[in-house]
Amino acid sequence: MTIKLFIPITKFLVYGAATYLVFGPLLRLSSAQLLAVSGLLGAALGFGLRDLFAGVVGGLLLVTERPYQVGDKVEIDGDYGEVTGIGLWATTLTTPDDTVVRVTNASLFTSNVANANDGNPEMMVVVDVAVAPGADIDRATGIVEDALVTSRYVYVDDDHPVVVLVEDETYYRTIRGKAYVADLRDEFAFASDVTERTLAAFEAQGIETPTFPGVGVVDDGDG
Repeated sequence: MTIKLFIPITKFLVYGAATYLVFGPLLRLSSAQLLAVSGLLGAALGFGLRDLFAGVVGGLLLVTERPYQVGDKVEIDGDYGEVTGIGLWATTLTTPDDTVVRVTNASLFTSNVANANDGNPEMMVVVDVAVAPGADIDRATGIVEDALVTSRYVYVDDDHPVVVLVEDETYYRTIRGKAYVADLRDEFAFASDVTERTLAAFEAQGIETPTFPGVGVVDDGDG
């Protein structure tokens, strides 16, 4: 791992020395000019080493502190996904849309790290469903809770309860369901299952979902 990190630097030094040996005599650079060029190259290399050093120190911090491990669902510097690789310089995440993101380990010094499961196979999943302000909130929360506890993906015990909260917004009310899945890989399957069955039950029982001002209104230009 360390050897791979220093290969680009070694190449830079070798190519730089070769360029100097070949073009130095041809260009007939003075001592002052050679000193200036050396200073610029040294500064450029210094900046590169600074970033590399910060990433390596972050990698060492991962080994000692272990804020996450391969398989965890984390958010680092605004990127959320499953940790699929931890290197000396960077951590590899696979996002929900199957995009591979490499986050430098130096981010540990500048960003918060949120770990959804902290090494455990189970994790909490939050499902939000909106209802109209005048909807029967007791019936609606009961439907959401039923959808949560009857999902085939849910994991419930004394330490992993199902929680349903209600939050008032400007044009609607949000019913927020919180429950755990037994396998963190079922995060999105669980959320889709609960949402789909909740909305179907809302429609069957006449629970109104919100409408927003201006949505669905088309101006045909006739005044």
